[in-house]
Amino acid sequence: MLPRRIWSPRELISVVRTEVEREHGDVWVEGEISNLRQSESGHIYFTLKDDGAQLHAVMFRLQARWLRFRPENGLHVLARGRVTVYEARGELQLSVEYLEPKGAGALQVAFEQLKAKLHAEGLFDAARKKTLPALPRRIGIVTSPRGAAIQDIVNILRRRHRGVHVLIYPAQVQGEDAAAEISAGVKYFNRAQNVEIIIVTRGGGSAEDLAAWNDEGLARTIAGSALPTISAVGHETDFTIADFVADLRAPTPSAAAEMVIQPQRELEENVNNLRQRLVRATRYQLMMARRALSELAQHAALNRMSDLIARRSQRLDDLRYRLARRYGAQVEHYRRRLDVGEARLRHFDLRRVFAGMRSGIEAQSSTLAMAMRGFIRQQRSRWQEAVARLEELSPMTILNRGYALVFDAKGALIKDARQVRPGENISARLAKGTVEATVKKASP
Repeated sequence: MLPRRIWSPRELISVVRTEVEREHGDVWVEGEISNLRQSESGHIYFTLKDDGAQLHAVMFRLQARWLRFRPENGLHVLARGRVTVYEARGELQLSVEYLEPKGAGALQVAFEQLKAKLHAEGLFDAARKKTLPALPRRIGIVTSPRGAAIQDIVNILRRRHRGVHVLIYPAQVQGEDAAAEISAGVKYFNRAQNVEIIIVTRGGGSAEDLAAWNDEGLARTIAGSALPTISAVGHETDFTIADFVADLRAPTPSAAAEMVIQPQRELEENVNNLRQRLVRATRYQLMMARRALSELAQHAALNRMSDLIARRSQRLDDLRYRLARRYGAQVEHYRRRLDVGEARLRHFDLRRVFAGMRSGIEAQSSTLAMAMRGFIRQQRSRWQEAVARLEELSPMTILNRGYALVFDAKGALIKDARQVRPGENISARLAKGTVEATVKKASP
């Protein structure tokens, strides 16, 4: 008879857990989320169930922070992880390391969830959208300084109006830190108040590349901006949360540059009209040539094909020459206007203005110097007169006439003979020197 082995619950569960984890260390489980609970520590606890069973699951904070969507009760998901046993309750549970919605990508679910939340809060309402300034002089751009988007925007702004000042706040436009850096750029311009409008932009990309632009913190920063904001993210088919909360959505970075300076087109109205007329004329000529070529291609014989192509090539060369000549005339016209402007600018030579101001300052300095010298002479004369009067009133002047000042042994001035007695020492201050003496007789 085999000896009976008695297990403690802890020992038995430990053995079972080891076997379960060894055999089911990497499994995929599909089911519906229920009993969802998110703890303050960041761990997520829920149950995966189907029609016939349910399985407890936990997703720890280190894995949960990478989730692109918010788990909800009733959501059908696909989970990957390892099966284990929770010893405290002896329950079988799934330690989830990856979680995605079934039938839809995690990014898309997160996008729809955040979109619905912010829409309910009124962040998409047209009433809260700010109008763009009519003629902005300073434009702030938050983007990557190495991306193609900033080059497109700067090129268009430089071409349309050279007087616009552009301030660029460098930021990552994709990756984990992108949303925080873009938010910092929007906050900086709002705090500094050194621009009139803000453009947040980047080129197109995949859903993963644009994930930062669907961040809730970034969306709230853009919505709370006191300055008007334009979101220019991706291509025309790409929409992000930033597009919905911004005051204006531009389909491309180039379109954002055109929108922000649209009122300035009036400054170039004449040039644009000429350009449009030329484009229409060229397109019309090309259309007629293409139609004629198409008709000839359908009915002409093969031996005439070479001759037709040559003649059409000649026609294209002629149009190209006329186009170049027309543009050359326009360039020459603007060059003459530039020469006139430079001549007018040279007329207002600042060096002559500064020379006149320097002459005036030198004349005033000379007058001031003469006034100061006269004032000094006057003060010196008054000082000399005061010195002379002081010398006349000085006791030393009286002593020079033969008088003397007599002091007792204590240094007190003697004005009465009764102040001293015979045998006391006295001193006399003369005009030149002092005399020590002894009193022999005092007669009041």
